[in-house]
Amino acid sequence: MSFLLWTGICAVLAAIAYFLFIWLPRRRLHRALSEPFPPQWESWLLGLPWYSRLPPELKADLQRKVQGFLHEKKFSGCEGLEVSDQMRVLIAGQACTLLLNRPTTGYRRLRWIYLFPTTFRSRHLEQDEDGLVSNTPSSFLGVSWGNGRVVLAWDSVLAGLADRGDGHNVVLHEFAHQLDQEDGSADGAPLLYTREGYDEWSKVLGHEFERLRSQLRHGRHGLIDEYGATHPAEFFAVVTELFYQRPGAMAGAYPELFKVLGDYYRVDPREWREDATGPALHHAPGTAFHDAPEKARHHTRGAAHQPAPGWPGECPRGS
Repeated sequence: MSFLLWTGICAVLAAIAYFLFIWLPRRRLHRALSEPFPPQWESWLLGLPWYSRLPPELKADLQRKVQGFLHEKKFSGCEGLEVSDQMRVLIAGQACTLLLNRPTTGYRRLRWIYLFPTTFRSRHLEQDEDGLVSNTPSSFLGVSWGNGRVVLAWDSVLAGLADRGDGHNVVLHEFAHQLDQEDGSADGAPLLYTREGYDEWSKVLGHEFERLRSQLRHGRHGLIDEYGATHPAEFFAVVTELFYQRPGAMAGAYPELFKVLGDYYRVDPREWREDATGPALHHAPGTAFHDAPEKARHHTRGAAHQPAPGWPGECPRGS
């Protein structure tokens, strides 16, 4: 085969690949974003406690990002759960709240969101005090995998929208992990805007992470959930929940931490979000929390540091 013929074939294949995997998806996304935002979707977004208080420009930004999210991401119901459009919009609205008012990749690596009716079982690597690593079966409210998949318990999604006053929101937590994992590792530091930003991020979040661990060792509990002390990645996800769920309390108790998160997320939720103070939801037996609350929180949300089992579109299998 002559060099010119080989070069021509390679050029044709490259052009076909560009058309199929770059130009055509972009064209379809552009077409989806050009459609008017469905009024029914906006009525469902009112289920987000903060949506009605957003200024018009942030509402428009959220709507556009929700349209893009729902165009690109696929949902799968597990254990017989049927996923409705309302469920998809409510999850997309919360996930895209983390993307407001700033340049993002739109969770580029994420492809699938799996929904279970309630707490689900999965395995994760766990290291004990002696350094022994085991593949431990545990119960979760949510898991974020770095290979393009998020798993959520639907009753916990609803609990996060109920303004319980505990600063917990499983969707914000797991999608904070997705942001953290965009650079290929779950280490508590998402992609920042400048090289200098990492210095301040490490200084402030590292200090507060160690302070939380020290407080817990001395039996003191504060505003930041103790689950954040298990790993820097969990600390980032936990304080992200707090930033959006209880911004007033967080800004008062941790002003430097609040500022660093505000510089990253480029919003101030205090402008459109009152601290969550509503009544707690009553969970059905066995649906969310187990024996002791501290044990349950340790096993109910987090980032899995190994690939998810199964093929895309197939629900993760329990233990």
